[in-house]
Amino acid sequence: MTDTRRLDPEVAEGLNSLYRRYAVWLDGRLRAHVDPDRAADVVQDTYLRAAPYRIGDIRHPRAFLLRIAMNLVRDESRRARRQSLAAESPALAEAASQTDQLLLKQIVLTMPPLYRDIFVLSRFGGMTYAEIAAARGLNVKTVEWRMSKALEHCVARLDD
Repeated sequence: MTDTRRLDPEVAEGLNSLYRRYAVWLDGRLRAHVDPDRAADVVQDTYLRAAPYRIGDIRHPRAFLLRIAMNLVRDESRRARRQSLAAESPALAEAASQTDQLLLKQIVLTMPPLYRDIFVLSRFGGMTYAEIAAARGLNVKTVEWRMSKALEHCVARLDD
């Protein structure tokens, strides 16, 4: 038995429509940052990350997709640097990892509790927005809004 779930037909159609409309554009934008083969992979990964979102709620699809894609590129770059660092100096890599964990913990602890709860359940608990909404007795839109505020908080602290 697999761990996969079927997308709701309406969600799948919205995602397919989004893909058909913007995949070529996104691939072209990514080629300025990564090689063509990697760009195609990032486009696919971007749509996997976009799947949980309701397409009708996305106000600026290009910005939304490009943000996801660039985050994927940055994450991969960080992962590659960590692997390279780990190969060169395991002790230094461990120290860098601990520093990253400490920074994240400090950022999460400075979040208002209203946002922190949602952030922790989503990012560390692996819960979907719908699951969080049901568990906390909230509307999914409220969970989405609180998560966006939590992410804004993280970005603001990282930019400091």
